[in-house]
Amino acid sequence: MKTYSRSDIEKIGNAIIYLAERIPDLSKTKLLKLLYLLEETFAKKYQLPFLNLEFEVWQAGPVARDIFIDLSDEPLLLKDYITIEKKADSTYIKPITGFSDDEFSDNEIDMLNLVVEHFGSLTATDLVKRTHQKNSNWYTIAKSKGLLDLFENRLTNSSDEKIDLTWYLDEKGKDTFVEQNHFNQLLSYIND
Repeated sequence: MKTYSRSDIEKIGNAIIYLAERIPDLSKTKLLKLLYLLEETFAKKYQLPFLNLEFEVWQAGPVARDIFIDLSDEPLLLKDYITIEKKADSTYIKPITGFSDDEFSDNEIDMLNLVVEHFGSLTATDLVKRTHQKNSNWYTIAKSKGLLDLFENRLTNSSDEKIDLTWYLDEKGKDTFVEQNHFNQLLSYIND
């Protein structure tokens, strides 16, 4: 179980608001994939964490378990930022307040824009396919841990296997990412 600081939750909540304000009918599955792509793309470009979310290898791709749980019923962590609306068999994310950029650098705002521009018009199914590509982090872990057959045969839909966001980085990039992640955690606890 991961513990989030108040500033972590503010940043996650506002990132979700940003996406929900710009992407019509933002479903839970689509949001979960966009959050992963946001974190992965930022790590690749800057060798830094964006939202400090942990992702696990699930059947539908990388999933931030705590966010999934929060979006599955009435939000608790994100209650000040969003509400959920259930329609038929889907859950949609609706902002309950406007976006605040207080927690974001210019590079982070640019990355939010990039993710909306490149992935916002894709369906949740398209995003799942993208995260499942054979050269992806998700696929490599799922294959090495024997999860692909379990997922394909519908014998499980989740795992505790963590996605390593430094997977795409060289050693220097990995060191930078890990150091910044530790620094962010320390800083958020000091400030809260």
